[in-house]
Amino acid sequence: MGELRRIILGCGLTEEVKWGKPCYTFQEGNVAILYGLKACCAVGFLKGSLLADPQGILLKPGENSQAGRWIRFTSTREILALEPVVRAYVQRAIEVEKAGLKVEFKRSTALVFPEELKKKMAEAPDFKQAFLALTPGRQRGYNLFFSAPKQSKTRASRVEQHVWRIMAGKGVTECACGRSKWLPKCDGSHRQEEKL
Repeated sequence: MGELRRIILGCGLTEEVKWGKPCYTFQEGNVAILYGLKACCAVGFLKGSLLADPQGILLKPGENSQAGRWIRFTSTREILALEPVVRAYVQRAIEVEKAGLKVEFKRSTALVFPEELKKKMAEAPDFKQAFLALTPGRQRGYNLFFSAPKQSKTRASRVEQHVWRIMAGKGVTECACGRSKWLPKCDGSHRQEEKL
């Protein structure tokens, strides 16, 4: 991460901490962000979908990612070997920001709720109201999470386990206890207190 930081700062970007991570900006526009993961680290480009990728190394962070792309590294040696390439991608990202280009997001299609979620909404109108009051991104996150299991009983269990989070207006991965050191994500701090 230190080597990636050195390369990015050498491109004239300003370093800030956003979302708990080192973020690099150009004229207050977010350009790049560093991620430290368990088995690797990555430099992410917030408008990466707009970048030319002649090396074919830009990856989507998740299957539903529209704008962001990242380059993952598993060793310092790999970073040093690709330093000129990383520099070129950072420069491209700066040019995208200078040009004021915007990512055109796909229009959201209507969510297709799993039957287990529909059933819970029918049983509890206050739950339905709380779910529909969530932001579209939170609704989508829950919908993906609830729809993922193959078995109905697992989907129903997930819905039941997350009722209190939805009622509190929290997203599927957000800290609802307020004790996390990694807000808005939950680090499980509440579990330690529950054991006492």
